[in-house]
Amino acid sequence: MTDYRLISLMSDNGPALGNAIFIAGCAELLTLSGGVPRRGRAMNNIEIIRDGALLVVDGRIFAIGRRRDIAGHKAARGARQLDLGGRVVLPGFVDSHTHLVFPSSRADEHVRRCAGETYEEIARAGGGILSSVRGLRAAKPAHLESRALQSLRRFAEHGTTTLEAKSGYGLDTASELKTLRLHRKLAKEQPLDIVSTFMGAHVVPPEYRKRRAGADAYVKFLAEKLIPQVAGEGLAEFCDVFCDRGAFTVRQARAVLTAGRVCGLVPRIHAEQLTHTGAARLAVELRAASADHLEYVNASEIRALASSEVVATLLPGCAAHLGHARHAPARRLIEAGAIVALATDYNPGTSPTLSMSMVLSLATSQLRMTPAEAITASTINAAYSLGRQDRIGSLEVGKLADLSVFDVADYREIPYYFGVNLCVLTIKRGRVIYSRAGVNTI
Repeated sequence: MTDYRLISLMSDNGPALGNAIFIAGCAELLTLSGGVPRRGRAMNNIEIIRDGALLVVDGRIFAIGRRRDIAGHKAARGARQLDLGGRVVLPGFVDSHTHLVFPSSRADEHVRRCAGETYEEIARAGGGILSSVRGLRAAKPAHLESRALQSLRRFAEHGTTTLEAKSGYGLDTASELKTLRLHRKLAKEQPLDIVSTFMGAHVVPPEYRKRRAGADAYVKFLAEKLIPQVAGEGLAEFCDVFCDRGAFTVRQARAVLTAGRVCGLVPRIHAEQLTHTGAARLAVELRAASADHLEYVNASEIRALASSEVVATLLPGCAAHLGHARHAPARRLIEAGAIVALATDYNPGTSPTLSMSMVLSLATSQLRMTPAEAITASTINAAYSLGRQDRIGSLEVGKLADLSVFDVADYREIPYYFGVNLCVLTIKRGRVIYSRAGVNTI
């Protein structure tokens, strides 16, 4: 394969694509164009253009099609040239479930699990989420920002161009606001789009655990105090709850998410991960944007999800990292007609990966999704879950020029080479933000 022709794109501010750029040399150009969201058999319709090309103007897709057709377009005359040398191009990944800001790894807990302790045993002993809470409360904003920026660079290196980021490692007013304000700051400092979610209801914080009915008291605090403040400052678009054993009940989750809805925050919910709770049905009841995890979802809930607009966001990295044999029933969800998305669940305790390619590998090998379904789930369906399907998630005229380029000739090789990062170029809004050749403007 030929080298990139990036020299002509250089500028004082990094490798900008300028007002007009003609991008060609796409062995396969996966557009994901068509109806949104994708359900059932339509998830395999990824709309491949062979020997494809794009014309990008002012950061948006101006034209897309076969190389010979786009090359003859009037607007292509005089445009800067970028030849990808026969590689595969697809929409930038949309990672719709991450916990971006945290103070440190929890590698010690991974070692303890290797020795036989369970996730729940470690949590009861003061580890797990509460360990990250203690660290985040004590951490200086500069430390959290530095770690998050490093993570964002790595997301870009793996082809992600938009991600959702949750709070939830603060669990008090000062620390939750510190996290959410950092989301806003990071969104301005670097090119990836960050969609902010308030997740004060991650677990019950330590100061409430010794109180009588402490969990209900904390839910009341969230509903009456913190959620209105978060919404009033415009710090989040979504509100999330961990509804599971050791966290919050369905009743408590309903109270939090209803309070969020009243304040304009759209519900999301961690549902049916460690045990069955009925959280998936709550997601349908509240018309949530997504119900995430779903390892313990049952048949009636699958039917309910399939009849709804709630996106079933699957996070196979968690089961893989925790060594759990039970996975979300992706095939049953797809065949029932549910809207299925994939995400990393990047976090320090249960899924410390920011590679969507690795998630695709797990989705195909463990969840038995096809490569096309996995790509659909990590682009256009994930964009739909964030309410951004009109601007990202597919390569269509008028949408943002968010692209990821892989050093393969067949898109099916992306999940096939598990644990291998084959992303060699990432473009966000028409600007190169990562290149394997060393060009990186983040």
